[in-house]
Amino acid sequence: MIRYLLMAASGFAGLGYQIVWTQQSALWLGHESAAVLAVVAAFFGGLALGALGLGGRIERSPRPLRWYVACELLIGVWALALIGLIGPFGNAALALIGEQPSAVWQWAVAFGGTFLLLLPATAAMGATLPALERVLAAPGQQRSIAALYAANTGGAVLGVLLSAFWLVPSFGLARTALLCGALNLLCAAAAWCVLPRQAPPLVPTPPADAKSPLIRLALTGLLGIGYEVLVVRVLSQVAEDTVYTFALLLAVYLIGTALGAALWARRPRGTDTLLAALALACLLGSASLWAAESIKSLVGGSSMTAALAAEALLALAAFGLPTVVMGALFSQLCTEANAKAGLSFGRALGANTLGAACAPLLFGVLLVPFIGPKTALLLIPLGYLLLSEARMALKLAATTALAGIALLAPPLAFVSLPEGAKLISYQDGAMAAVSVVEDADGVSRLFINNRQQEGSSSSGWFDARQALLPLLLHAAPQRALFLGLGTGKTAAAAAQQDAALLVDAVELLPEVIAASAHFTPPQPNLQLIAADARRFVHASSGHYDVIVSDNFHPARSGSGVLYTVEHFRAVRARLSAGGVFCQWLPLHQLDLLTLRSIVQSFMAAYPGGAALLASNSLDTPVIGLIGRSDGGSRFDPAALRQAPEFGIEDEYALLGSFIAGPAALKQFAADAPANTDDLPVVASLAPRITYAPDSRPRERLMALLDAVAVAPGELVSAQDTAARLANYRAARRLFITAGLAVRPSADVRVMLAQVRAPLLQVLRTSPDFRPAETPLRRMAGALERLDPPAAQALWAELAEVRPAPSR
Repeated sequence: MIRYLLMAASGFAGLGYQIVWTQQSALWLGHESAAVLAVVAAFFGGLALGALGLGGRIERSPRPLRWYVACELLIGVWALALIGLIGPFGNAALALIGEQPSAVWQWAVAFGGTFLLLLPATAAMGATLPALERVLAAPGQQRSIAALYAANTGGAVLGVLLSAFWLVPSFGLARTALLCGALNLLCAAAAWCVLPRQAPPLVPTPPADAKSPLIRLALTGLLGIGYEVLVVRVLSQVAEDTVYTFALLLAVYLIGTALGAALWARRPRGTDTLLAALALACLLGSASLWAAESIKSLVGGSSMTAALAAEALLALAAFGLPTVVMGALFSQLCTEANAKAGLSFGRALGANTLGAACAPLLFGVLLVPFIGPKTALLLIPLGYLLLSEARMALKLAATTALAGIALLAPPLAFVSLPEGAKLISYQDGAMAAVSVVEDADGVSRLFINNRQQEGSSSSGWFDARQALLPLLLHAAPQRALFLGLGTGKTAAAAAQQDAALLVDAVELLPEVIAASAHFTPPQPNLQLIAADARRFVHASSGHYDVIVSDNFHPARSGSGVLYTVEHFRAVRARLSAGGVFCQWLPLHQLDLLTLRSIVQSFMAAYPGGAALLASNSLDTPVIGLIGRSDGGSRFDPAALRQAPEFGIEDEYALLGSFIAGPAALKQFAADAPANTDDLPVVASLAPRITYAPDSRPRERLMALLDAVAVAPGELVSAQDTAARLANYRAARRLFITAGLAVRPSADVRVMLAQVRAPLLQVLRTSPDFRPAETPLRRMAGALERLDPPAAQALWAELAEVRPAPSR
């Protein structure tokens, strides 16, 4: 029993590390998808090097227990060392990658740097299973590692789930790594105390050609991890693509391989039988992807538990059968290589993991953008068929069937098209699929992975306000930086507003930059940069007068790192003297607990921070956190500028957008945990509202407005201006409250009956609040044709509360 406990504990630690190191690597690799690919490649590359480089020595050693103990010690010690080393290494990697690297250089540093960083631990991991197998080999019996492999993989499943769902959210990345390191040290101590020091003599095996078994092992490793990479990539268009999504997919994959190894240990099967079965299993698993949306809908309910169950069901449909056969096939190939060719388990494991290490780059980075995920997936069963020694006629028939599927089956592109809508563009990238959809009314929308809407052609006014509100808070901006592009309308509005303003817009996905051409024409003073926003900020040496960060969906893969204390401080370092930073937040996509953590993080970098509303929208409220490089919160009204066409007619419309000052924000954040690089609370909290969306953004907006305020003198020092701003904010509260009860109607008289009294009360509270005046004047104009006396009465009431401008 002790052998299985050791393997389970070692597997738990190994996959716990993978969760931790993936999230840590995302800080300098720029995106969690890139980090997943790089860490998976680094893991398998290190495993291969350790198994191939040390496996032979372990095999020949009369005391393999020493090797096992030394490997477990090295894993634990290096994991503990990485707690302090990974930060400086990440900073060095950021500088090495640079602000605007080429794709080749970026991926080279991503894969090569991650491999070198993790190599001492991963190489030792690659030697632990061969070492323990050698320690426990029974004299004179055929050696089988299936049971050990199953125990190791079973422990890995627990490591993935507990790390992602409990350890990291509760204790942080460093403490989770510390726990895993302690587990490796405990394995070393337990093994030294309990396991036999002397290994049984080797059972001689007849010499044979080892080339064929090694090739099979390497290629099955390549195809197996290639299948995993492709399925995860496709399901990112259907699942919610949170930190929990990847953990569930990986857990199901590991459970399947562990079960397959355990079943094979009880009832072995031949290699060719397993290869043919695996080809069929992968074909069936791939077929389930076309029905992914229907499979997901089988799980009812709107709770987070139901949503996670739906993602687990998707993983089971795609991974269940293929991974069971994969686990059995790996056990069979290892045993066959030892029995027939005299290959040690170390060499067999090394060959398999060497092939696996190549899969993320080949399938994830090269093939998906080039041939698409459908064709790439069909190469997997074809590869397994070609590796088998089945009859040529069978191979030819199967290949023909796969070619027919490739030609006739629709692409694995999930794009929701409402009635009358059409697809304008679609592009598969290494990290995401980007589409532009035009509805029946001619409104175009940009989507990432069919889940995240990045803007539309009808939101120009709102997008422009997100650019202009922070820009107008600066007296004379010369350079502006926009983190996140979307449709490009926000950055373009800034460039159009001031031809002398130099605008840089940073976007992670090149496919989004290409799609933005459907929404915004090129601007001579607007530069589009394909780079990760966080990496660009940390690697850049330039300074900007205004920096505007898009309202990134906090639950989506990798977005949480854009809301950390460390990132906010890095942004402040990029601000010029007197510079302004605005972080937009989608209140309709996050709950107040998550918002409190983000505010806590922001205030750690900007103690004088304040908050404003982008607009008076009730259903899609967006708030902005405003920070300044000098740490202050006051503005000079005389230095502020205007943008009348976007509802920012004067300093009251601009400064009146603020809903909270520094004191209120600090009180609102209270004791909420800060989101840091080590404790990524946003990545763990934000998915709750994503998995179980509600229809209560209005309630959250009202709760926020109830919880915050602007104290006198926090924004301006002049008493008369401060008093008028207080009236403006009170009027906005009345305006929003009145909007809660309004039911839209095409009949102007019906609408007027609902809003007349509330809007006039708003104007009596603050004549400066033009959002209440404008609709009343429009309705008065419309009434002049339908009911002139009623129109005149409304004009008269408007004149009482505010002198009428020339009409």
